[in-house]
Amino acid sequence: MKEMSPLEEIRHSSAHVLATAVLRLFPKAKLDIGPPTETGFYYDFDLDHTFTADDLGAIEAEMKKVIKENQRFERLETSREEAVELIRKMGQETYKLGRLDDIPEGEAISFYRNGEFVDLCAGTHVRYTKKIKAFKLLNVAGAYHRGDEKNKQLQRIYGTAFPSKAKLQQYLDQLEEARKRDHRKIGRDMQLFHIDETVGQGLVLWTPKGSIIRQELQTFIAEELRKQGYDQVFTPHIGKLDLFRKSGHFPYYQASQYPPVISRQSLAGLAHEAKTCAELSNLLEEGQIEGYLLKPMNCPMHIKIFASQHHSYRDLPVRLAEFGTVYRWEQSGELSGMTRVRGFTQDDAHIFCSDEQLPGEIQGCLDIVKTVFKVLGMEDYRVRVSLRDHESSKYVGSPENWDRAEEAILEVASNMGVPFSREPGEAAFYGPKIDFVVKDVIGREWQLGTVQVDYNLPERFDLSYIGSDNRPHRPVMVHRAPFGSMERFCGVLIEHFGGNFPTWLAPEQVRLLPINDAVLPYTKTVEAELKASGIRATVDAASEKLGAKIRRSELDKVPFAAVIGKMEVEKGTVTIRSRVAKSQEGPYPVAGFRDLILDQIAHRTLPESNRN
Repeated sequence: MKEMSPLEEIRHSSAHVLATAVLRLFPKAKLDIGPPTETGFYYDFDLDHTFTADDLGAIEAEMKKVIKENQRFERLETSREEAVELIRKMGQETYKLGRLDDIPEGEAISFYRNGEFVDLCAGTHVRYTKKIKAFKLLNVAGAYHRGDEKNKQLQRIYGTAFPSKAKLQQYLDQLEEARKRDHRKIGRDMQLFHIDETVGQGLVLWTPKGSIIRQELQTFIAEELRKQGYDQVFTPHIGKLDLFRKSGHFPYYQASQYPPVISRQSLAGLAHEAKTCAELSNLLEEGQIEGYLLKPMNCPMHIKIFASQHHSYRDLPVRLAEFGTVYRWEQSGELSGMTRVRGFTQDDAHIFCSDEQLPGEIQGCLDIVKTVFKVLGMEDYRVRVSLRDHESSKYVGSPENWDRAEEAILEVASNMGVPFSREPGEAAFYGPKIDFVVKDVIGREWQLGTVQVDYNLPERFDLSYIGSDNRPHRPVMVHRAPFGSMERFCGVLIEHFGGNFPTWLAPEQVRLLPINDAVLPYTKTVEAELKASGIRATVDAASEKLGAKIRRSELDKVPFAAVIGKMEVEKGTVTIRSRVAKSQEGPYPVAGFRDLILDQIAHRTLPESNRN
């Protein structure tokens, strides 16, 4: 029996109360599972009726009745045969028998009873339902049974629970703020990106405005990379299947990859050997078919660039960087705007160095990540060191190489001055890694930058350099991506700033607001002067009142609006209205206004609301 924290017990018990209430109101519902989660709980139901918002209200009311009844949670341990009989008596064979089969032989089989409700469950729970003080049902979503698209889609009711009403309200307020900051809504309103079903789910179309944000971020990180001596490279989007067989990405990531591309000639030549899809799949697994793969990772191609030249110890470290687009086959139910996609660009880099250089190179990677977070006002973060699970067979390479890699990464993490946690079993299949988990301005956590140490791929590809002893030596490889995915990072950044980007990132930095057509020629002159200095300026020449133009500028989240009337024309000035102050300042000389904006751009100044 897995012991849960007090909060997990409250949430787990709430899931059982939810199921109790649903069966009272919808007796024909078939139950699957209802675990606690990091933010609450859910339960999956199979029911012909589609749950509505009104249903959630009725279910919530019934849950309150169950809680008021102060039902006791009672643990029942049974034999496997008794468990089967009990499940059948409950009328819940459809999914519960399958869940029973998941319990290994010899492991205890237990149910929990509260009132009339009995559920197959390992526990644990609160003692009585009245211990559940504050809960809320949030929404209904579709969820495939066992997360497999081939299975039936169930209805998942999500909820949350906290020890007190105050903490529940705090969380609900955070959810409301998160809804306001939803990057999908802001991205649509600000025209930053578009996802079109005719192009494909999870494939992002960057609009001109969104492309400005992406390009500014790329320029920023490229400046940091030049300081550290990185060389830019470019690689194709597709590569031979054998390349990814050798790296281990095929088949280790096979479940999340696009199917291989196979030529007609190859298929024709194998027609006599592969009569079915299963036989064709077996031939792919065995390497008897030559195919191509949309690359899931950039590293095998960077390895080939390193291997294309002879290197001595004097050349090391070799640092190769690329904004490389990769492709992963995410299930449709897991796709979400820009934060979970099927094609994304990584700010990727791979370092080839000696053992002696490794600590310094890891530190350099961590310094870049920390610089990124500081500039963007994301300095509230924790560090997670992902290590291998010694019992798992998913990792490639020798235990000795893993020991060396983990020792190096833990040593650097220990000297960072930031608390870190060890996460066994979360390492990549080829090496341990350091992940940065960032807390945004409303308290949500996001896994962003990552640094990984790899002794195994250099061995798989037989990489070498000539050492000072004139003998070949194996380099160590470091994988690192400060942003991770450009798509995901921008999605997080949209929500972090709520669309109110700092001036240097804003797609539109200045909007000029002429009071009437008579001042339009002067307004156009100011626009030209600002644009000549590299400032992204536009003119709102609509025949509307000034108040409407100011309001539109605020809704479009433009950092600066500049009002121009007869007085401004006569004096050669503008009157500034900043997004933060929302009050007019001026008159301001045009040159002074230009320098003010250029200073914010040069120093990458943060909006007031995002400063720590």
